[in-house]
Amino acid sequence: MSEYLLTMNKRSNQTTPGNGRRTSGYDRQASLIAAAASLFAARGFNGTTTKEIAKAAQVSEALVFKHFPTKRTLYAAILAEKVTVNELIEPLEDAAKKHDDHRVFTIIASYRIRPGVDSTFLRLLLFSALEGHELSEMFFGKHLKVFYDHLAAYIRTRIETGAFRPVDPLLAARAFIGVVVHHRLLHEIFRVPMHQSHEDTVAAYVDLFLTGLVKRPGDRDRLGGNTR
Repeated sequence: MSEYLLTMNKRSNQTTPGNGRRTSGYDRQASLIAAAASLFAARGFNGTTTKEIAKAAQVSEALVFKHFPTKRTLYAAILAEKVTVNELIEPLEDAAKKHDDHRVFTIIASYRIRPGVDSTFLRLLLFSALEGHELSEMFFGKHLKVFYDHLAAYIRTRIETGAFRPVDPLLAARAFIGVVVHHRLLHEIFRVPMHQSHEDTVAAYVDLFLTGLVKRPGDRDRLGGNTR
């Protein structure tokens, strides 16, 4: 898929005699990817036609097939273009090397709980899973599994050093990611208003996961935010 995108990008500087620079291949791809992502997120993969994608991008259906021979290659291009998980790996590994528990969990939670987050990918994931095709596995592997794998490995290391109590590392990782995903479902899909800032919300989730609800000496007797 990456080689395909690189090939298409090479055409981005073509010109048309008499008309100056025409719309680049890269710009057309970007327009098609944006249109397809929006439609896939609203109607699902099976519920979206290439004709509808072409109409949304204001191009011909033939041009869609020229850039993306199948809807599957277009879906893969959406993942390649939009999923930016790799940018978190370096700071995550740096925090892990320092055994900075709060930093590790905060990086992961803050990646998806932040102002202006795009709900497109969550909708894409839900649709692809509900439609039961192989694209859900592709999306899960690129968009969620990387978090499970890194967090589970970190939790296992901290258990071995005696910092965390012995639990199943993968289940623990799923539990924390589950908190983040549920938060997103509430606020991005069901549109439940947030009653705290994104930063305070992340801090609360991290603290709850690492320390639990058992009252500790010195804790103040106060409720933070709405209890409903």
